[in-house]
Amino acid sequence: MSRETLTDDVLSSKLLRGLRPTRVVIAEYDPQWPVRFASRAAELRHILGDRARLIEHVGSTSVPGLAAKPIVDIVMGIDDPDDEPAFLPDLEAAGYELRVREPGHRCLRIGEPDEQVNLHCYPPEDAEVRKYLIFRERLRANDADRDLYERTKRELAEREWPDVNYYAEAKWPVIGEILARGGWQE
Repeated sequence: MSRETLTDDVLSSKLLRGLRPTRVVIAEYDPQWPVRFASRAAELRHILGDRARLIEHVGSTSVPGLAAKPIVDIVMGIDDPDDEPAFLPDLEAAGYELRVREPGHRCLRIGEPDEQVNLHCYPPEDAEVRKYLIFRERLRANDADRDLYERTKRELAEREWPDVNYYAEAKWPVIGEILARGGWQE
């Protein structure tokens, strides 16, 4: 959810597997998404114990009734994501694959295409964590914002993207509006 102007060079410096052209598929809400989250959250607590200071279901799959890419997003609070030896080997041993490395943030992925999970690791008090939670709560509580966001995602999903991160960037004007209505201030 971070805001940095995207270019192929910026992305290539962070993505460990490079750019991947994609078409985004939006699925109707699936009540199994929170079940998948709960299973992965329990697994993460078992793997990391107290090192996982926060584990929250975020993104569109965390909002009942909202159509989404069928990828469960989890934000996890790790004291220092840049200290990879403190947590990364344990996650990799469990099958998580590091996909993004940037200061203060790591993104890992696990699961087959129909069971994928993105795990975003930030310090628990990081502003990005607060944004994720404010956005989720606003979408859960406000039908108009939820509908606006879904319409935006469906319109953008009609295009092919040089990488899914460009799709995410294209949603930012609407995300920014919704965050502001939810009380977020830069």
